[in-house]
Amino acid sequence: MYRPVLCLLLLTFTSPAYAADQPPNILLIMADDVGVECLGCYGGTSYPTPRLDRLAETGTRFTHCYSMAVCHPTRITLMTGRYPFRFAARWGDFPNDVAPSTIGPLMQQAGYATAVAGKWQIAQLRDNPQHPRQLGFEESSLFGWHEGPRYWQPLIWQNGRIRDDVADRYGPDVYADVLIDFMEQHRDGPFFAYFPMALCHDVTDDLDAPVPFAPGKDRYESYAEMMAHMDRIVGRLVDALDRLDLRDETLIIFTTDNGTASRSIAGVRDGKLYREPVVSRRGDEEIPGGKGTLRDTGTNVPLIVNRPGHVPAGVVRNDLVDFSDFLPTLAEIASVTLPEDVPYDGHSFAACLQEDRQGTRTWAFAEHKGKAFVRNRRFKLYNDGRFYDVQADPRERRPIEDDASPQARQARQQLQAAFESTGWFENRKN
Repeated sequence: MYRPVLCLLLLTFTSPAYAADQPPNILLIMADDVGVECLGCYGGTSYPTPRLDRLAETGTRFTHCYSMAVCHPTRITLMTGRYPFRFAARWGDFPNDVAPSTIGPLMQQAGYATAVAGKWQIAQLRDNPQHPRQLGFEESSLFGWHEGPRYWQPLIWQNGRIRDDVADRYGPDVYADVLIDFMEQHRDGPFFAYFPMALCHDVTDDLDAPVPFAPGKDRYESYAEMMAHMDRIVGRLVDALDRLDLRDETLIIFTTDNGTASRSIAGVRDGKLYREPVVSRRGDEEIPGGKGTLRDTGTNVPLIVNRPGHVPAGVVRNDLVDFSDFLPTLAEIASVTLPEDVPYDGHSFAACLQEDRQGTRTWAFAEHKGKAFVRNRRFKLYNDGRFYDVQADPRERRPIEDDASPQARQARQQLQAAFESTGWFENRKN
């Protein structure tokens, strides 16, 4: 049986640039709806995350990684290395005309075996079951978005066909099993295993009837329970690499697609789904989920990179990263040349995986429903002119006025120039 793999990125570095006799295996894991406040290694105290905390302790953790505010635009950005406003794709669609320049085909060009498991959400698989293969993934195991359950009694498309042997299985373990099998089958490498997790998104709410509960339960898993499963499954993937003696040959990258949701579906009353709020603690602060907003609670996401003996251990980096950067980073690690005729937005952060080097990004970008921001570590400028010192005012309650300090005025000018360089104001297609 083919099993899903958790996303790990394998790197070997030499100065001054990345190089390797054989490209590393890459496991790229992207959890769903998990903000930085949820992980213990980022100061979260609501949910035990021992396996992720261990990856951070023995790897490199980034504090300034920024996603889009919701899942579909983040996935387009990760796959294409370009910002969503450059495409006319509707919600759930993908700009298929750019497929040859996306992550999957580039990794194939570099000689990688490729697989994806978990959540796709860039096409309706019932309309195009071969879409993952068209985007460069030779193996796939993905739940049918808007077609059926993702957790218990999951509806899973595997390599273009619906599986008929998972009615008694928990979907997230099925996806992990597929990737573990894939890694074992390709243990001589190199492989690229992409794991866009179903966890910790709540159950789907767009089917004719509510999806099943877990066996013996009368409600859906809470956010805390999903966090525990997410951390456990990350651990399963790491343990599989250890068992296969591939741990030192595989680079693991863990991130998430956006911040924590403000509410999560908890159960069914009178035939209708009901939701409960999600509030997490970080130190003494209670933080409501901010998914769907452009504030830090919606866009500041975890980024952990780990490979024993190759990526510095116990290091915390404040380099800026946004989701357009994953594609050029993977390309550099895989030693594949990007096509010169594609205007990628991303900057490789591979150099940040060496202690004596710095990233090149000076601002990060995110957008949502016709609004956007550019920001550096301290200041943040929106497309409508609102300007904040998010270091002092993370909840963005006090816009900076025109009579700000010289430092703020200079930052505003720099960020305005960065905004104009994106082409947002004249070239938006969405």
